[in-house]
Amino acid sequence: MAYDVVGLGCACLDFLGIVPRLPDRDEQVWMSDSTQQGGGMVSTALVALSRLGASTAFVGKIGDDMAGRVVKEEFDLYGVDVTHLGIVSGASTPISMILVDESTGQRTIMAGGTTVAFPAAEVPAEMVASAKYLHLDNTNRRAALTAARLARDSGVPVVLDADTVTPPEDLEDLLHLTDYLIASRVFSEELTTQTDPSEAAKALSAYGPAVTVVTVGEEGSHTLAGGRSFHTPAFPVGVVDTTGAGDVYHGAFIFGLLQAWEVEKTAEFASAVAAMSCTRLGGRSGIPDLKCALDFLRDREAEHFNGEEQ
Repeated sequence: MAYDVVGLGCACLDFLGIVPRLPDRDEQVWMSDSTQQGGGMVSTALVALSRLGASTAFVGKIGDDMAGRVVKEEFDLYGVDVTHLGIVSGASTPISMILVDESTGQRTIMAGGTTVAFPAAEVPAEMVASAKYLHLDNTNRRAALTAARLARDSGVPVVLDADTVTPPEDLEDLLHLTDYLIASRVFSEELTTQTDPSEAAKALSAYGPAVTVVTVGEEGSHTLAGGRSFHTPAFPVGVVDTTGAGDVYHGAFIFGLLQAWEVEKTAEFASAVAAMSCTRLGGRSGIPDLKCALDFLRDREAEHFNGEEQ
């Protein structure tokens, strides 16, 4: 089966709790709400795509532990194909502990463990070559490079979630194989030394992507495409938790690419879906389906979005 989007990257489990404030040393605070949900950059982007109606498949590995079982169950729940989700005996699935400030929705993240290694030789060439888009993050760099080269040879566009420059090995090679580069502010500033997001996008475009986006959280995003530069503001919502909002943005942006929307419309749609995801605790429980996303945009009479389903 050919999928709309194949993603290769990190799969982890998030434990989240809402607290009135971060505790001091040896202090106890009570959580007003808590949850556990699957996490990971590419993983959550694929879940967003599936919620919006795209067909998706994840490529990667997890451990044969409790966290790994929950990760797989969530992929199954959201309809993400796991044919190439490897389960490694004795390996530990990465787990993150996340405290969410009740008043702002901002997070303190305690990440544990590392991504379970995925050998480059195990990248499913046929699945990658038959996809409409390949989505990657910075984890499992050699496997990501192999997948990106297969995609480039097959004419499959590559979307990269650039969140950290670590490790630096082969990073520039991966950037040169990227067609749609969506980078965090931290990544863009660290790699380009540009503190202005629009200038950072210009500097990143030197690696050759057709579209470069720098996301800046509650300030929205800055996009450079076809020589045109524009800013897309974030949508104001009642923020509960910003966990996974950037990952959801990536998934929604790819959905716009699948619809062949204009890049301004795609960025606005991605911003809306990411904002909606912030209204619930956890990176996935607030992701809307397509109808809810379109209704949200219609209600706000978005300037560039005409609201039709395609």
